[in-house]
Amino acid sequence: MRLDGKTAVVTGAASGIGRATAEVLAEAGAHVLLGDIAEDRGEEAAAAIRGKGQGADFIRLDVTSLDSVEAFKQQAYAKRPQVDVVANVAGWGKIEPFVKNSPDFWRKIIDLNFFGVVAVTRAFLDQMVERKSGRIVIVSSDAGRVGSLGESVYAGAKGGAIAFTKSLAREMARFSVNVNCVCPGPTDTPLLAAVPEKHREAFVRVTPMGRLAKPSEIADAVLFFASSRSDFITGQVISVSGGLTMVG
Repeated sequence: MRLDGKTAVVTGAASGIGRATAEVLAEAGAHVLLGDIAEDRGEEAAAAIRGKGQGADFIRLDVTSLDSVEAFKQQAYAKRPQVDVVANVAGWGKIEPFVKNSPDFWRKIIDLNFFGVVAVTRAFLDQMVERKSGRIVIVSSDAGRVGSLGESVYAGAKGGAIAFTKSLAREMARFSVNVNCVCPGPTDTPLLAAVPEKHREAFVRVTPMGRLAKPSEIADAVLFFASSRSDFITGQVISVSGGLTMVG
């Protein structure tokens, strides 16, 4: 699966699944534009990709701010006149009973996991529609498919991203813009490392394949949807969860 000559935007690219996605797409030949609010880590990630002889630039991005998204878009097009792939990976969650959540917590979860997806997707859609070519890949979560204990608002936001994927895919199909979704299960990321060990051990126990996902395994699914191997696939959701969520 090659992306030679393509340009890919990856949000949340400073660490975890986002960084792995940027690395995998760059290895496949894409020039990657990494967006993240963590500037030092984002610059380091882009430099590491360039150190392998691959194309990458970091541009600061706060997906919860329309002004930041617009500035990111302008800088992206200044560096690369055409964006072929948008991989929405930025997100955040925390395990906590719903009755202990604050309204500020709700807002943060929704902004990072749903609003940001909508805002970044919209920013790059016009050019794709005009060219009648493009790939939008949204990284949601299996929590959005089947729910997750202690993540009610997170699951709701991720479920919204799944519904957005399917609805936008219907709108964009006539323009040959494919919109698909990758749903990770528990993945070995810095975010999961902050979860209490008993929860991490429980995730492993209930996963049929008996381990956490590697970030690169999620990124490989993103690459599939970004590549020509998925030309006739749109509006679809694929779980990368080691069999944790075997539902239709």
